[in-house]
Amino acid sequence: MSAAGVALMLGGAGILLAASPAQAAEVSYATECIPPPISGLPPVQGTTKVQITAPAEAEVGDEIEVVWKTVEAASKNPDVLDLQKDTVKPTGTLKVAGAQTADLAMEGPRQNPPIPKNSPMVLSDMKAKLKLTAPGEITLTPGAYDINVSKPISTDTKCAPKEAVQPGATVKVAEGGGGSGGTTGGDTGGSSTGGSTGGDTGGSSTGGSSTGGSSTGGSSSGGSDSGGTTGGSASGGTTGGGGGQTDFEGKEVQVAYSCKTPIGDKEAVSPVRINAKKNGGDFDLTVKFSKSVMDSPADIPADSVKPSMEVALGGADKGFVHVEGPTNKEPIKAGDPIEIPDLTGTYKPGASGKSTLSPGVLTIEALGTTTTCTPPADVAVSLELDTSAQPGGASGGSGGGSASGSAGGGDASGGGLADTGAGDDGALRALALVAGTVILIGGAVFTFTPWGRLRGAR
Repeated sequence: MSAAGVALMLGGAGILLAASPAQAAEVSYATECIPPPISGLPPVQGTTKVQITAPAEAEVGDEIEVVWKTVEAASKNPDVLDLQKDTVKPTGTLKVAGAQTADLAMEGPRQNPPIPKNSPMVLSDMKAKLKLTAPGEITLTPGAYDINVSKPISTDTKCAPKEAVQPGATVKVAEGGGGSGGTTGGDTGGSSTGGSTGGDTGGSSTGGSSTGGSSTGGSSSGGSDSGGTTGGSASGGTTGGGGGQTDFEGKEVQVAYSCKTPIGDKEAVSPVRINAKKNGGDFDLTVKFSKSVMDSPADIPADSVKPSMEVALGGADKGFVHVEGPTNKEPIKAGDPIEIPDLTGTYKPGASGKSTLSPGVLTIEALGTTTTCTPPADVAVSLELDTSAQPGGASGGSGGGSASGSAGGGDASGGGLADTGAGDDGALRALALVAGTVILIGGAVFTFTPWGRLRGAR
């Protein structure tokens, strides 16, 4: 053999000694998985099978990559929803023991094939890097893990061992000498960590993803004046704008909404009142809904539901005014009354004369889903105001409008709805919270949600 060949062989042997790959052995352990509360499902008892891969040998000072491959998760995707591609993200904790101790946070990317109902969960490989700090042997043992599902709402399923778990890999760590280290680690690859914690096999995905509006100003797809054409004395509320008056209360009108919801197209009726307070040449608007006497069908987390509306202008002015309400500050327990928030925004008139204000497209953002409710073209006028055109005002007829409400709300295009794939009783059970958020806006007379079925599924 040539000297060059010997040198190459010795060099290769040196690399293997520095960080020789471990033989990944499969570890199985009894596991309990807790589905998200919204699913209404009981804890699941099952077996988790895992392979842990890491270098068999390394040196102090090396940073090694550890890979957790879930061969079999303890729980299946239950018979509730088909999970879409790339909606499942695993995270977990690996116990490091022996010469060095630590809880190593593992994370996998949100990558998965479509997962049908009642079929095994498919989890991406979780990875992490471990800096070796002491000589000797260390063991790597899989432990608890979470499964986050991002659609139709973000939810977590939390799985934990129910027995002592055997190590999945052992690494022999030598005193640091010079430096070629173990295997090079790839990126942990965790795409967005999602809005809330952990994961969900229940496919009700969803939570806590952060809610709130996306864009400022209220765009609308409506090209025509949906606020009624005249707003005369019979249909209008208080007429205001002159004589020193500053506060104007509108008339409560019944609005028959057509809603695109996570459980399909529904009809709903809600009483709405639009009030105004003159502020210079502008008007501060407040949209009020009748107090609800409906109880919540499920636990609703704090800061998870946000309503907004595009108030339709008519008469002298044209366009829309965006108003929005706050998210729920406190959690709402199942069975507790739902309080309906006021929606507020600023109307900057774009025309002089008598302008009318009518309830427009209503949008409800809840835990990553959107429900859009569109009123009929002949919706009644709630308020008529004497207005004077202001620079940059609303008149223009095609969408837009002046809307300087606090933080932007949803775009009210009259249609957009997250695709949930929900259509059966199981989906209704898993999406009970989302269905309940529609009641949050509509109050007691929102009639389309099948409360008996929801309560029976809890």
